[in-house]
Amino acid sequence: MPSRIETLTKLLSAGQDNALLRYSLANEYLKETQYADAILHIEEAIKFNKDYSAAWKLFGKILYAAGKIDDAAATYQQGINIAKKNGDKQAEKEMQVFLKRTEKEKQ
Repeated sequence: MPSRIETLTKLLSAGQDNALLRYSLANEYLKETQYADAILHIEEAIKFNKDYSAAWKLFGKILYAAGKIDDAAATYQQGINIAKKNGDKQAEKEMQVFLKRTEKEKQ
């Protein structure tokens, strides 16, 4: 049985490139701690839809996991602004919590 990454990559190769597919690939690569690949795909997801609050949250999570704390903090802040603009209160609150964690870690 093919892995989730293999299945999603096959869809991508078949020309089904979109924000959700890229988000899903980024999430799967994060689970496998393949941060460079995760970053590549989440950046592509955001290129498809710059207002995708969940993608900004995942981007911050990936950067944080990769040890890029300053980049994660900046990404969460940008995601919070987008979530506010979209009226996405849940994503906004979650990213505020994650942003506070990054700020504590920087101290």
